[in-house]
Amino acid sequence: MIKQIATTLCVSAAMAFFANVAGAVELRITGTTSGKFGDALKQELAEFEEATGNTVTVIPLPWDDNAKVSQFRLWLSSRTKDIDVYSMEYVWVPAFADHFIDLTDVTKDVLGNYFPATIKALTFEGKLLGLPRSADGPLLFYRKDLLEKHGKTPPKTWDELAATAKEIQEKERAAGNLDMWGFVFQGKSNENLTCEALEWIKSSGGGNIVEPDGTISINNENAAAALERAKGWIGTISPPGVLSYEEEDARGLWQSGNAVFMRNWTYVYGLSNADDSPIKGKLDVVPLPADSGEMSAPAFGARGLLVSKYSEHQKEAIELVKFLASKQQQKDQALQLAVMPTIPSLYDDTDVISAQPFMSTMKTVVESGALRPSGATRGNYNEASNLIWTAVYNTLAGKGTASENLEQLEAQLTDLKGDGW
Repeated sequence: MIKQIATTLCVSAAMAFFANVAGAVELRITGTTSGKFGDALKQELAEFEEATGNTVTVIPLPWDDNAKVSQFRLWLSSRTKDIDVYSMEYVWVPAFADHFIDLTDVTKDVLGNYFPATIKALTFEGKLLGLPRSADGPLLFYRKDLLEKHGKTPPKTWDELAATAKEIQEKERAAGNLDMWGFVFQGKSNENLTCEALEWIKSSGGGNIVEPDGTISINNENAAAALERAKGWIGTISPPGVLSYEEEDARGLWQSGNAVFMRNWTYVYGLSNADDSPIKGKLDVVPLPADSGEMSAPAFGARGLLVSKYSEHQKEAIELVKFLASKQQQKDQALQLAVMPTIPSLYDDTDVISAQPFMSTMKTVVESGALRPSGATRGNYNEASNLIWTAVYNTLAGKGTASENLEQLEAQLTDLKGDGW
C-alpha cells in the first residue's frame, strides 16, 4: 500500500516524506464524516497515516453554506491553530484570502496536472490559495425510458424542456401516475438558487449578474425574461413545494420515479443508479439547456484544499494537501463516489469512463462552466449572493415581478459595492 501512495506523490517529496515518520504530527482538516463520502475520506486518510506516521483528524462542517461561512469566519478570525487544512468552495476563498498561505511555489511541480480553470478559481490577487481537490457542476437528468416511450429527445432549450416536461407529465398522470411532475430543481432561498439564477440568466443572454470587472449587469430584459420563465414552471411542471427544495429534496422526488427531468449536481448520478434505486438504468444526463443561439451555462464548482497561516505544521499540511489532490486519490473518488476530478487526463481514463459514463459530458463544464461572481465581489460575495438568491426567490414566489426585483437587486448590489468591492 505504501508503494502505491509513493507513486501518488512527487518522488522527491515522498523520499523526505517517509523519512520523517519519527517526527510525526497530528493534523486537522475540515471535511465530511458521514455517509459514503465520510467513509471514503477516512480510508484516504488512513493510507496517508500509514505512509507518514502522521495522524489526521477530520473536523466536520455543517451542511448549509451560510453555516459553513459563519464557522470559517469564527475559526479564522480567532486565528486558531487547531485547524491545519481547510476544504473550501472557491467562492468563499476571496473573503478569507488573508488567512491562507500562497501555495504557488510549493506546488509548482504538480500545477500542470490540473485544469487551468480550477487553478484560476482558487487564485486570488496572484496567489494560489488552494490546490483543487474536486470539481462539480449540474446536469440535466432525464428519464430516458419515459422520453423513449413518448417519442421525445432530450431538450436543448429551456422552452423545449418545459414543453416536453408538460406533455409527458400530463400523459403519465392520465395513465395513472398522479404524482408525476415534469421538472424538479433546487428552489430554496440559498446558494443553490444563486447558481441556478446564473445558469438561467447567462444561458439566456442576460450576462453574469456581476461581470468580471465588477460591473453590475443584472438589471436587463433578458435576465428578467429568464426569471419570469422559471416562475412559470412553479405549479405547472414543477411542484409548488420546489420553493423549499434543496439537493436531497429534489433527488427524493426524482429517485422515487415521479419526475421526468431534474437539475442537480453530479453526486446524484451514482445514487440514482444504485442497486436499491427504483430508477436504476432508466436515466441519463445531458448538459443544461440554453436559449437558441446561446451556450449552456452550468454553474462551475471547484473545491480546494487550503493551508492555514496559523498552522504549526505547514510542511506536513502541504504534503496532506498534495496527497489528497493527487491523481490517484481523485481517480479513486471518481470511481467510488462519481466525484468530478480536476485533472483533465482522468476524463479520458477508461476505468473512470466505464464506471461513470457521464464524466465525458462533464469535461466541458470544468473547462468552460459559468463562474459565480466571487472574484469580482471579493470579500462581499456571501452578502452579494444572499441578495441575489433573495431577489430570485421573491420572483419565483410571486413577490413582485422579475423586473421589479432585479431593479431593486441592482440598487442593493450598488450599495454593497460602494467605492469598490
